[in-house]
Amino acid sequence: MINLIKLCVGIDSVSHLEEVRKRRKEAGQRREDGLIVHRTRFMPKRRDEIISKGSLYWVIAGKIQCRQNIIDLSAQIDGEGKNCCDIIMDAKIIRTIPFPKRPFQGWRYLPKDDAPNDLNSSLGEGDAKLAAELASLGLI
Repeated sequence: MINLIKLCVGIDSVSHLEEVRKRRKEAGQRREDGLIVHRTRFMPKRRDEIISKGSLYWVIAGKIQCRQNIIDLSAQIDGEGKNCCDIIMDAKIIRTIPFPKRPFQGWRYLPKDDAPNDLNSSLGEGDAKLAAELASLGLI
């Protein structure tokens, strides 16, 4: 199993991501089955290791902060006639222990052993900040 990691451009917190997703749902900009689609330029060559097993980890404000389970990777052609890939994900956003990550372009593979652990679902934004500070000190 392998995961993907990607920058969440234009989003400043997990709460902001959740808010944007909620507005898109209310505006009818979501698939009928409720899944989320994120389009990216290239199809991962390790597709079979990702589908239904891996997650897309989102880097927000310089830290890996959450993930979404990947349901499928679908080859598409964009409006300019170029090949691209739709990452089809579960709508549920799972917070992770914040982990610093430098900027990069596109997506990257994230091995299971390098992925941060999930945060307890009862923790809020303030607890996530505390977890980020503890992680930066190497305590968690």
